[in-house]
Amino acid sequence: MEKHPWSLCVNPHSLSIWKAKKLYYLRMQGNREKMEGQNQCKKKLRVCVATCNRADYSKLAPIMFGIKSHPDEFELEVVVLGSHLIDDYGNTFRMIEQDDFDIGSKLHTIVRGEDEAAMVESVGLALVKLPDVLQRLRPDILVVHGDRFDALALATAAALMNIRILHLEGGEVSGTIDDSIRHAISKLAHYHACCTRRAEQHLIAMCEDHSRILLAGCPSYDKLLSTHHRDDHMDIIKSWLGDVKEHDYIVALQHPVTTDIQHSIKIYGLMLDALLSFKKRTLILFPNIDAGSKEMVRVMRKKGIEQNPNFRAVKHIPFEQFIQLVCHAGCMIGNSSCGVREAGAFGTPVINLGTRQTGRETGENVLHVRDADTHNKIYHALELQFGKRYPCSKIYGDGSAVPRILKFLRTIDLDEPLQKTFCFPPVKECISQDIDHILETQSALSVDLGGTNLRVAIVCMRGKIVNKYTKPNPKTFEARMELILEMCREAMQYAVHNNCRILGVGVSTGGRVNPQEGIVLHSTKLIQEWSSVDLRTPISDALHLPVWVDNDGNCAALAEKKFGHGKGVENFVTVITGTGIGGGIIHHNELVHGSTFCAAELGHIMVSLEGPECSCGSRGCIEAYASGMALQKEAKRLHDEDLLKVEGMDMKLSEPITAAHLINAAKLGNPKANAVLNKAATALGVGIINILHIVNPSLVILSGVLASYYQAPVQHTISERALFSVQSIKVVTSDLEEPALLGAASMVLDYETRRIY
Repeated sequence: MEKHPWSLCVNPHSLSIWKAKKLYYLRMQGNREKMEGQNQCKKKLRVCVATCNRADYSKLAPIMFGIKSHPDEFELEVVVLGSHLIDDYGNTFRMIEQDDFDIGSKLHTIVRGEDEAAMVESVGLALVKLPDVLQRLRPDILVVHGDRFDALALATAAALMNIRILHLEGGEVSGTIDDSIRHAISKLAHYHACCTRRAEQHLIAMCEDHSRILLAGCPSYDKLLSTHHRDDHMDIIKSWLGDVKEHDYIVALQHPVTTDIQHSIKIYGLMLDALLSFKKRTLILFPNIDAGSKEMVRVMRKKGIEQNPNFRAVKHIPFEQFIQLVCHAGCMIGNSSCGVREAGAFGTPVINLGTRQTGRETGENVLHVRDADTHNKIYHALELQFGKRYPCSKIYGDGSAVPRILKFLRTIDLDEPLQKTFCFPPVKECISQDIDHILETQSALSVDLGGTNLRVAIVCMRGKIVNKYTKPNPKTFEARMELILEMCREAMQYAVHNNCRILGVGVSTGGRVNPQEGIVLHSTKLIQEWSSVDLRTPISDALHLPVWVDNDGNCAALAEKKFGHGKGVENFVTVITGTGIGGGIIHHNELVHGSTFCAAELGHIMVSLEGPECSCGSRGCIEAYASGMALQKEAKRLHDEDLLKVEGMDMKLSEPITAAHLINAAKLGNPKANAVLNKAATALGVGIINILHIVNPSLVILSGVLASYYQAPVQHTISERALFSVQSIKVVTSDLEEPALLGAASMVLDYETRRIY
């Protein structure tokens, strides 16, 4: 048998030296691995920015400068393609080099022809060339801008090669084929940096993950807001337009609309005719490379624009100088996005022609001419707009987009799964024509956790309680969870035998609840060991059903919305008058939860600075006056002082004193009991007046065991003390016997109240 070399070390001294060396080696190796792990954690984010034309570079350049200024955090790669590399469009890649960026790859991807087929072929050519470049660069994230067909090719290639994509300016609407391309890129992208709140909402409506959407503003605003007040602006104007005064010239920039090329060529010709008639010095830029641009250039040359002394036709202007020209122009005309975005920041008057920017958000500086048969309409628009100044608009940014985007990039976790997830809204199931489905009673499993009892019920679509189970609520968390599952399983067995189809589980519980996560954050004192409790996970795992959880007051409001007085009412408030005081607010058909899920804590509205102590630790809350516990406390006080019992009142010595004794004593003419109840009803009425003055509901619904007693005095208090505009609001008593159970069921049964998880 072959001996291991180490086995030859028989000398004990040598053996101890060898062990020490081995231990040192292992320790050093462990330190190296630890350092390598730390270095790996601090790995630079490799960001590839791809730019296709002069317009998108104006938005990408500020981000590129920002990335370059943090070499310890980011590694920048630049890919240039599209019209940047075409001589007819100014070879604009040179301005990227002049900005001292190293261009890693230049891809000639444009197939000339300037028609629809050429655009398609250009996308195909880009898809052929991009894989080699992306394979070589291996970026962690690719930054893509806007809605160009070149950008669609970039996003498609990166998505198929498992490269994360950050899309800039998604969610906007411009009214052309650009919308389709922009939204397609958004669906391929993993992260979004949008410019406006409306664009953010559009992305959310498109089922994009809200946590991966950054409302940043437009990056070009970072530059234009900080540099447009330049002292040399007259020198820039003179270099492009000669001897002309500030605000006494026009900037014209119009691109073809690829979904209606002939109309865009027609309106381009009418614009030129109007400008010729208007006889003001005009700087006109050539259209972009979209299908139809060749025909537009032909129209421009046919009208002799390049030879006309009032016109200066150019292919490209550096962005910093273009900002100065737009800022100090008497008017800008055409259909460039610059007119509805950047020009608004200067208050420059703009005439937007045709449909290319119809859907964009604009400031008051933009006048739309969506269609014209003669140049007269455009000429009249020039007369209205030329020389005006408007208030500056910052719809698209505040000058701080780049810091936000860099901060957003730093938060990207490369260990997160690459696969996108979409936040789809709930969709109603189609009605099956299967006989078993038709005969089934679609139902919800409803759970109500009270301070005394734990109740589980099967509730059908019509709000009928098919079966109900009640047991004392255990004191410990483990026993309570075990009993909930046991009772739910028992109810499900009953449901199977009685052809009830359980759609899900709704849980109503006291305390503060995060319904999005299904967690009880803080419970009431009546339910012990019930804080920071995840109810959804164990119930869902055990029963294999979706689970919804909410506060019992909110559930009461949902019950009224689906089955009670609140059905069809857009704004109402439900106030529970029981052991405690709670409730829920429905505003614009939605349940109000608040930023920390503390909305509608109606029992803790303060109506007095020096009132009785409340269970929450404060003083003067409604609950300290009008709850069952407060009335019971007052009843015991009167009883101890021998002031509670009146003639005709039957009380057993062994019977515990409750709020019912106080109410009974008041009905029999006890002045002390009557005073306590009047004070409680007034406190409740004043609290409800506060609610009316804040959220202005159209209806107040009183629920709970004390509701019928409080209804009339609360209505009277409102009529005496509330503002005139809310004095007529009705206070009604709930007709529902089990609002908490029905409300918990409604979370399952009613798609309008379902949460999206």
